[in-house]
Amino acid sequence: MILRLANLALLVLFPVAWFAPLLRAGIALPLFGLSEISVISGLQSLWQSDVALALLVTFLAVFAPYMKTIGLALIHFGQMRRRMLPVLEILGKLAMADVFLIALYVVVVKGIGMARVEIAWGLYLFTACVLASIAIGHLTGRRRGRGLEPPAASGS
Repeated sequence: MILRLANLALLVLFPVAWFAPLLRAGIALPLFGLSEISVISGLQSLWQSDVALALLVTFLAVFAPYMKTIGLALIHFGQMRRRMLPVLEILGKLAMADVFLIALYVVVVKGIGMARVEIAWGLYLFTACVLASIAIGHLTGRRRGRGLEPPAASGS
């Protein structure tokens, strides 16, 4: 029951994380303010400049984690077979790649020294959602047959 509720909470928390500020970035001068960047605002900018990267990040940040969350909910409520868990686990790992891309961006920009980047609370929320999704998937895989899937029909 706890896994079901935690997974259903992710259906709400992921969209919150997508719109939450991940970073504050700007020119490394004290007079200029910092712009907040969220997953959605970053995607909007990417779609205008690099469509291929925008497609990749959209899949990693939006579709992969949400498809995994929906898939786990279907398993929890007996609407999908547990055989799909390995596929869902791959989706969760792909979502973690997006967190890596953001961290890499922060390191590169800070290394240049011409810009100022601060991590905002949305990056922690997004990371927590992805890690929670991975944990829920792992725990779901360990709970064999405890009401998570209808019993298989036995043939004679």
